[in-house]
Amino acid sequence: MNYQILIISIFVAFALIEARHSSFFNKSNEVKADGIVELVGSVLLFAFTQPFILFSAAWLATLLVPQFAGVLSDTSIWLQFALLIIFDDMTQYWWHRTSHNYIPLYKLHRAHHNAKYMSIRIVYRNNFFYYLLMPSLWISGILIYLGLGWAYAFYVVAKLAIIMGAHSEWKWDKALYEIPLLHPVMWLLERIISTPSTHSGHHGLRKDDPATNYKGNYGNMFFFWDILFGTAKITRQYPLSYGVEGMRKAEWAEQLFWPIVKTKKPSPAKETQNVERQSPSPP
Repeated sequence: MNYQILIISIFVAFALIEARHSSFFNKSNEVKADGIVELVGSVLLFAFTQPFILFSAAWLATLLVPQFAGVLSDTSIWLQFALLIIFDDMTQYWWHRTSHNYIPLYKLHRAHHNAKYMSIRIVYRNNFFYYLLMPSLWISGILIYLGLGWAYAFYVVAKLAIIMGAHSEWKWDKALYEIPLLHPVMWLLERIISTPSTHSGHHGLRKDDPATNYKGNYGNMFFFWDILFGTAKITRQYPLSYGVEGMRKAEWAEQLFWPIVKTKKPSPAKETQNVERQSPSPP
């Protein structure tokens, strides 16, 4: 089966489950701009940004190192997966973490946190330039050029399934936590991959919410990076509310296309106060 069809099927499955448990289209605290940002952002990523990056990376590699085309195609599939996990997922962890510690990059990522709810709808909710500049996508394009195309197809399906599960409003891990027999399994699982509990903590609105870890839990596919690099917080709880404290309003166009599109700024004093509240300290 085509891997794009698998990804769409996984998305539809999560959407149906989400709709059954709560609502998919009408979220609590949702505003009109939310749907626009999510739809336009997702379409741009899959129709333009990702294909453009993957083909551009391969084209550049052809110009610079044509002798290396397909050089890794006959290597062990486990080596290929390991390369993708390190150079795609770990690199994305650091890109994500850096975007929370460097204000210009945060402005490219703020759209993702502007949503006041969890849902698979927000998985690809990011500024156009956030993805265009994402190092892991460019590196993945080079790895595909080197011969990891088939491995990437399987890898990206698994990765997106985990990411969708982590963003879903359906808290699939909650029921598993309540089964005593599964306690050892869940202890291990929540330290390896992102789950609704660990990732929703990253989206928590209030700093005083025990479940919130806005300055951590950055992992995308693998939560293990947070364990390894000291940014993990595991509570097995879920924030009471989502978003970012002190976030000034930005219209949908700014969320998607900053710095080309900018909303009129508030007074300097108010802007400084908001930036101090929402910006992380250096890692």
